[in-house]
Amino acid sequence: MIHIDPWEKTWVYIVGLLIVVMLGSILYTAFANSIHPPSNVETIDSASLHLSKEFAEDNLGVKTRADGSVTVTMVAARYGFYPQRIEVPANTPIRFRIASLDVVHGLHIPETNLATMVIPGFVSEVNTTIPKPGEYPLFCNEYCGLGHHYMWSRVTVTPDTTTN
Repeated sequence: MIHIDPWEKTWVYIVGLLIVVMLGSILYTAFANSIHPPSNVETIDSASLHLSKEFAEDNLGVKTRADGSVTVTMVAARYGFYPQRIEVPANTPIRFRIASLDVVHGLHIPETNLATMVIPGFVSEVNTTIPKPGEYPLFCNEYCGLGHHYMWSRVTVTPDTTTN
């Protein structure tokens, strides 16, 4: 029979207890706050992305819907976002729909609550409202290769004309 030092047993129990407490707190907050993975699980063939109706080059960009909200359709590919420049109104619901052509990318607009991963084979959809007019950079926040630092776009938020 192997002899285990009492201090080692104590630390094994402490570590085990910490793991149970952490997992318990994660599960509790997930269920108590109704936190769950995104429900918009929409797949797409990345190899034929440019041939799809929604993500074809002519259909990318900003479109205003009948209710006044805006949909921005983008493609992330090494090493850029397409289209490069986006213009959206302030204080308007915006739905970003992004697909990746090649590898995992990220989408992040500083000073806003917009940040998501863009995974090949899936359409990432994020809803947000940007209240403050101005120019915002749009960065890839997932390392995607040697040209990662060149991957950017620009979002121009124009003043809301409906409140004047």
